[in-house]
Amino acid sequence: MSTRPPAAEPADLAPGAMRAALAAVEPRAAADPGTIRIVRAPGRVNLIGEHTDYNLGFVLPAAIDLEIRIAFVPTDDGRVELVSGATGERARFDLNTIGQRRGSWIDYVAGTAWALAEAGVAMRGLRGIIVSSLPTASGLSSSAALELASAWALADAPGGDVAPLALARICQRAENGYVGVNCGLMDQFASACGVAGASVLLDCRSLDFRSVALPLVTHTLVVIHTGSTRSLTTSQYNVRRAQCEAAAAALGAENPGVQSLRDVTPAMLPRMRDLVGDDVFRRSRHIVTENGRVVETIDALAAGDLAAVGRLWAASHASLRDDFEVVSPELDALVEIAATVPGVAAARMTGAGFGGCTINLVERGAVDALTDRVMADYPGRTGLMPRVYAVDAVAGAGFVTEG
Repeated sequence: MSTRPPAAEPADLAPGAMRAALAAVEPRAAADPGTIRIVRAPGRVNLIGEHTDYNLGFVLPAAIDLEIRIAFVPTDDGRVELVSGATGERARFDLNTIGQRRGSWIDYVAGTAWALAEAGVAMRGLRGIIVSSLPTASGLSSSAALELASAWALADAPGGDVAPLALARICQRAENGYVGVNCGLMDQFASACGVAGASVLLDCRSLDFRSVALPLVTHTLVVIHTGSTRSLTTSQYNVRRAQCEAAAAALGAENPGVQSLRDVTPAMLPRMRDLVGDDVFRRSRHIVTENGRVVETIDALAAGDLAAVGRLWAASHASLRDDFEVVSPELDALVEIAATVPGVAAARMTGAGFGGCTINLVERGAVDALTDRVMADYPGRTGLMPRVYAVDAVAGAGFVTEG
């Protein structure tokens, strides 16, 4: 039984197809198709600001049109029963007795119910089917998308009658407290608060956020999947977070103004080296410099200086490779190949690392050239088959409207 959110590629997320799929597995939907509702939640790609969210720094994600949808009929019996459109696997739990995690994809749904109950959000039971176009274990936040879609499906009022940011925090609580991954807020935030046609800057300390325009008239975002999957629950993700917290505590013991690595300036880094071992120092250096790169990237985008964006993304990738040590050889290969293609303005790994995807800012006329070069060169270098997705920036989670 997989612990990953269910996915099916390619998947038909059209409302009519989803209604038919639900009716095929749920008699209530077949008997009364007018009761069917559909919710959607997007995955996300992070343009820059990696591992800074749980250090209360800055992130710049965009919600993307690879997403998870749930078609369902609400019920009054308190039972939640979902079918994976990819595998046909059926999983269930009761809202009154959610219980402990099961080691299955249903944990993301049950955890969301647990966190909604903790927050006092009224819920109802449902029978539904999950369909996804998001590649799982890719670093595009299929888990956060499943949590947000689940929250919209479970809540009695649309979006739980809470603001999108508040709903994102509830879903983060689900992943931290129930699923057991100490993720920051970025993934759930992006899926809940995405803006069509733009990225969104989030200050993970103040929780202030604003949209940041992207040059999408001339360029597009291209996500390239290494073909190598990753899993936060079995990776070094929690280890990296603990190292960052230890570094902040060491410096904070003699400087009360340091509560997290967000408070550490470049001038403080030499003292950090004296206080902690080399590994922890390098983790800290990445976070401090990455926060600066987020701010500089926003300035470069505003100025239309895509050459500067390219340099900043390259520096981020190198820092994630050399200081944070989360870049796999496959991610490196994709970034190196992209650098040889005219029209690729910027490329870097995206997500937590340990496999997954790269993000590329590409001239619209160069997407085919990038795709061709990756498909020609990458399999021979890695033995893996990549997947290339040109994606749009989309709005955050909600009900699917038809017509």
